[in-house]
Amino acid sequence: MAKMKSKRSGPVRLCAVESVAAAGHAAAPDISHLNTCIEDARQAALDGDPGPADPTDFDQLRGRLETARGKFPPLYRAEFVEPYIAKLNELGPAQFAQILIGDPRRESTAGLMLDMAHAILQRSDRFQIRASNAFQEVVGDLYDGFLSAEDRQGVNQPDNATTPPLVKWGNPDSGPYTWPVDATTSFGARAAVVNMPPSNARKGLLAWSALGHETGGHDILHADDGLQDQLAANIATNLSSLGGPLADYWSLRIDETASDVMGILNMGPAAGIGLIGYFRGLNKAFSGSAVLRNSGPANDPHPADIVRGYLAAEVVALLPFSQSAAWSKVIASETDKDVTTIVLAGKKITPAVARESAKRVATAIATTKVESLENHALADIQTWRDSDEKKVADVRVALTTAGELPEQGPSRIFATHIVAAAVIEGLANGADLAVVFERMVDILAKLHAKNPVWGPLFVRHPGNIRRDLAYVPHRRVVVEE
Repeated sequence: MAKMKSKRSGPVRLCAVESVAAAGHAAAPDISHLNTCIEDARQAALDGDPGPADPTDFDQLRGRLETARGKFPPLYRAEFVEPYIAKLNELGPAQFAQILIGDPRRESTAGLMLDMAHAILQRSDRFQIRASNAFQEVVGDLYDGFLSAEDRQGVNQPDNATTPPLVKWGNPDSGPYTWPVDATTSFGARAAVVNMPPSNARKGLLAWSALGHETGGHDILHADDGLQDQLAANIATNLSSLGGPLADYWSLRIDETASDVMGILNMGPAAGIGLIGYFRGLNKAFSGSAVLRNSGPANDPHPADIVRGYLAAEVVALLPFSQSAAWSKVIASETDKDVTTIVLAGKKITPAVARESAKRVATAIATTKVESLENHALADIQTWRDSDEKKVADVRVALTTAGELPEQGPSRIFATHIVAAAVIEGLANGADLAVVFERMVDILAKLHAKNPVWGPLFVRHPGNIRRDLAYVPHRRVVVEE
């Protein structure tokens, strides 16, 4: 990667990453400030800021939407804003009101309708615009990582066009969530909506590491016909010899399970350890206990926290970077600390069997080749390497100083590297957590300003804007006799 010297002002701190790299050794995983990050997540979860009020007046909403139309790039105007406006025009004020009355808790059609409106209006009104741009950049990068031409070398383009979601802030009691495109098509749109509580625009770093999960799931799995079913079949095959209900338990949760896996493939170990800290923070906020839940009810589409911790450890173990084993051990050790009695869909499971099942699920989803990807695996499209670790180290320097990112050469630094770096730096140096968070948001927002998806052209994935070279010149090497 081409580099330039960072421009810094004020005192410069030589962080652990620099000193270790200078010595020629890889730093051991340092999560000594995990509890600080958990407390940060707890405080963010308890922040009751609801964000902007719901736009429930039909005539006012229509007027605001018309004003907002011109604030969006061609892609989102065509695939989200204009179809949504057309659908509201079709509904009219009477049916708009009927939808609101029929869903007073805003958990179904009314919640969807209003959240889609928020996704448009908040950008138009520039609500939390710097954090919104940062949020949008992460979500777009996660989609690009699995669906762009740049990353799908040897794999056909997706069967179904998938536009990255729009983002919004609100509903703090519901935490991060997604309305997948399966839902938004009800209102004519062709992109999902991802929500985070407004507090996460200011704090709650570990929530950002969970975005890989929130933006995976339905849309990416459904972009390739048959992918979801083939991954579920792989799980059933890999778990068959364990007996009992585990094959069905994991297979029935393929959306949520695969989302965890894809988040880690795209963001590395930060997504795995971040998941554990984030869940502990949420559980501390809402139940008073900062431990992973050991129970996975049959009606919960998510696997139990405890087996998601083991799954994270096993996916990290599969990643081709030099510290994968060390990070896997750290994540598994943290998961082990919270084990009590594991009950999945009413069946008691031993910790050993729970971890073995997670190991087989990780292999089934991440590294098993599937027909819908032209006999490739998800890890063939996106995975975490030592080159990504080097980028994280570079970003950590920029996060803890006034420095800039290295020059954007062919091996670029992406939004997921920036979030991963912030999480790893926060875990190692919790005293600087607020500064790290602000720097993360600032760098992501600057990156978003250069994103061609948000420019004047109709671009679905930045990774599609690339040249296919017939010949790549090599630097001449002089061989001494």
